[in-house]
Amino acid sequence: MSDGPSGDWPDGKAWPLGEVWRRDEIESPCVKICVMHPAEGICVGCMRTLAEIGAWSAMTSEERRAIMMDLPSRAPRLRKRRGGRAGHITG
Repeated sequence: MSDGPSGDWPDGKAWPLGEVWRRDEIESPCVKICVMHPAEGICVGCMRTLAEIGAWSAMTSEERRAIMMDLPSRAPRLRKRRGGRAGHITG
């Protein structure tokens, strides 16, 4: 029984281990700030919707790329001043 790949091809040549796990995929935009904005329905960290977050791993590269291209346009929706104490303090 093997403990895993030995790093050698059957012909004795070494595997290019750095290339074995390389993928041509669009990475997740997640920044580990997972808080959904209640009014806008998007994550304040990555700007994706819950549906997009849930389906991300099953999406094609084209679907992911389309979402990634749209994310910058979503940020201003969260940057609007909504009032509160900080909105009343003058400097």
